[in-house]
Amino acid sequence: MKEIIYTKNAPEPVGPYSQAIKANGFLYCSGMIAINPLDNTFLNGSIEEQTTQVMKNIEALLRASGYSFNDVIKTTCFLDDMTNFSVFNEIYANYFISKPARSCVEAKLPKGAKVEVEIVAYKD
Repeated sequence: MKEIIYTKNAPEPVGPYSQAIKANGFLYCSGMIAINPLDNTFLNGSIEEQTTQVMKNIEALLRASGYSFNDVIKTTCFLDDMTNFSVFNEIYANYFISKPARSCVEAKLPKGAKVEVEIVAYKD
């Protein structure tokens, strides 16, 4: 069974996609950038500020779905500049204590974002 997840505590989708989909114990979350869900404005701040907002957005989706950061099994991380890798990792490590599998690549991101993270979580 498939369930579309939606919460006002995470940014509104800006295109034809869902914030997240729950299916057969898995949770697939769309990539999150630093958009404040209160007014759907992009936070054009430092890598630290953007990463923190991204983690808050992911946390909102996890909570709305009945999951937590400990249930995350895979992340895909996109940075606009790999020189931000260590700063990003410091903040990331505070949230992903369980150390899920991960990919991290440099990419040109929407709205000029410095970071985007998508996750897959699983619960029996």
